[in-house]
Amino acid sequence: MAAPSIPNLNSLRGRTGLRRGRGRGRPTDPDAPEEDVQDARDKIIRQTDGDASNSRLSAVTLGYLNDEYATCFLQGQIPRRYPLINRGTYVRTSAIDRLVDNFLAATIDANTENASTAPLAQIISLGAGSDTRFFRLSPSRRHQVLYHELDFLDNVRDKLSAICSTPKLKIMLGLMTMSADKSSLQSPNYSLHSLDLRDLAGSAPLSIPNLASNLPTLLISECCLCYLPPQTTSSILSHFTTLIPSAPLAIILYEPIRPYDSFGKTMITNLASRGIELQTVRRYYSLAAQRSRLASAGFSSGQGAADVEQIYYGNEWVSEAERDRVERLEWLDEVEEWKLLASHYCVAWGWRDGEEKVFTEAWKNVSGRRTDKEVVDDEVM
Repeated sequence: MAAPSIPNLNSLRGRTGLRRGRGRGRPTDPDAPEEDVQDARDKIIRQTDGDASNSRLSAVTLGYLNDEYATCFLQGQIPRRYPLINRGTYVRTSAIDRLVDNFLAATIDANTENASTAPLAQIISLGAGSDTRFFRLSPSRRHQVLYHELDFLDNVRDKLSAICSTPKLKIMLGLMTMSADKSSLQSPNYSLHSLDLRDLAGSAPLSIPNLASNLPTLLISECCLCYLPPQTTSSILSHFTTLIPSAPLAIILYEPIRPYDSFGKTMITNLASRGIELQTVRRYYSLAAQRSRLASAGFSSGQGAADVEQIYYGNEWVSEAERDRVERLEWLDEVEEWKLLASHYCVAWGWRDGEEKVFTEAWKNVSGRRTDKEVVDDEVM
């Protein structure tokens, strides 16, 4: 299964007084056939991409983020999100961008003297939806990366349609090949695949067109794998470690955490009432559990994790000057609610390096070590 994200730090109904955020689904009928129930759940997950686009465009419009391509994948009136939603979208996007940028700097930028135009790095985005990250890359990086996006068929067709109707996107991709049923698109550096990630959990590895097994590769999962059972997510990660057996391989996750405190319980209940089930959050409930998960999945060279609150207030992630800029964009009077919500989402990353130490070098200055605050997570359990 592929899906771009669950509530993007959206507010929740409950004792905190926060409004309902992403996900417009309804609980499934308990008497419906299992196949119909699963289809209904998948539909709810697919629909979250529209809210992801709305949140991103809201943040862009107000100056939190710079993304000239955000409007290419969203039709209609420009949305307006609450300030804490905009701030959450900013932190999420900026943190992942930082990790991606460092990876590309260590692979592509470090080889500028190489006259070859052959790809030097690979990125695979699971449940990419309407994400614009490929198009935001600099020309030199776009031309030397293999970028794959995997998602449900409906989401792929929506994105493919937007690309084909937007001249500047078509120009950036160059020569494109599109399948007759509009389920996939391939260009020299960018590929869009319709794929149910659950199919990757089978015993036989599936072939993904244009995927290179010899390039340093980064997987990205922004609230995608958390919809699946833990065993399924483990099998999916195993699929990629098998598919790319020896080249450096890493993953970035953005997921909810801390479901066992009072706010976490309210968050899980509210999401479940709208048909959104977070199937991994109770197992990978803390930053420590996320690091351990990645180590067990084969990303044994190093692991890091930080919640959104830590990232926003950590100067190694967001400088004081940048934080001042963000806080001048709009007034946020829900500071405690923001901190509470931000502490329940995290960015986690892990890597398996070869002799070149690509990811060890790329992420050496990114803070994701265990902190004293995390002891509270262990005590909750």
